[in-house]
Amino acid sequence: MGAAVTGEVTLLVNPTAGRGRGAHAARPAASAFRDAGLSVTTVTGTDAADALRRARDAVAGGTGALVAVGGDGMVSLALQAVAGTATPLGVIAVGTGNDFARTLGLPFRDPAAAGRLAAGAFKRDGGSLVDLGRAGGSAGEEGLPGGTWFGTVLATGFDSRVSDRGNRMRWPRGRAKYDLAMLAELAAFRPVPYRLTLDGGAEREIEATLVAVGNGSSYGGGMRICAGARTDDGLFDVTVVGSCSRTTLLTVFPRVYRGTHLSHPAVTVHRAARVTLAAPGLTGYADGEPLGPLPLTAVCVPGAVRVLRAESSPEALSKDG
Repeated sequence: MGAAVTGEVTLLVNPTAGRGRGAHAARPAASAFRDAGLSVTTVTGTDAADALRRARDAVAGGTGALVAVGGDGMVSLALQAVAGTATPLGVIAVGTGNDFARTLGLPFRDPAAAGRLAAGAFKRDGGSLVDLGRAGGSAGEEGLPGGTWFGTVLATGFDSRVSDRGNRMRWPRGRAKYDLAMLAELAAFRPVPYRLTLDGGAEREIEATLVAVGNGSSYGGGMRICAGARTDDGLFDVTVVGSCSRTTLLTVFPRVYRGTHLSHPAVTVHRAARVTLAAPGLTGYADGEPLGPLPLTAVCVPGAVRVLRAESSPEALSKDG
């Protein structure tokens, strides 16, 4: 059943996203919803915890949709409020990475277009269901882990170490910080002994450079680490970059932007609905946000959120591609 043609939506705004683009993006996005005959309430949290509380209050209060205005961090926060509910999620992607929008074929850095698309989907059919991952926390009903919902990738290994180092650095700002962090991690690079369990099967002991668990296809602003992942099949793509030299890693990593790394002999891909990863000294990052140390279990939850998107989203490459 589609959503009513009139209603109210809540814009959840990160004013600092994309060096201030979040605050500017809220206006054309709100205008697009109002032009479609919808009323708009805008909420901005004083910090992440306050923003999440306000988002959950809006959902509990019966808002017609929760619309995240910002980058992947704001989308991640919004997912914690809407996942598992009937409230659809809209995305006005104006951050630096925008990987959730990339995965779902949504406009990014074009708030007016994103607003028109979301408003049209809200009035047409209320959006379409997509899968989410959930990772961390203790098991609850039906064996699902508690913890954090994620839409794109759970990253562990070399890439999460780069994030750890970059997050500790005060200078420089922006992407240059992570480029420097990558160089430093390359200098200290060693493969990691992982224990990997897929769908409750036998535990596998492997040496790996990184293991990425993809509900979506990309992280880090278009790095297609899990290029074949889809959000409508109930499965993760688990990309394992095996033990390799620095030279091989430097050869493979640039190919991630095109997704052609998957054909390299050092790379294998598994598909599973439940993944447990254990490795010493590693932090897991989901949608770019730190989850905590391994071990972690991630479960793919089919149709966990309704997203306001085009009728035939250009998501994806097929599982074969």
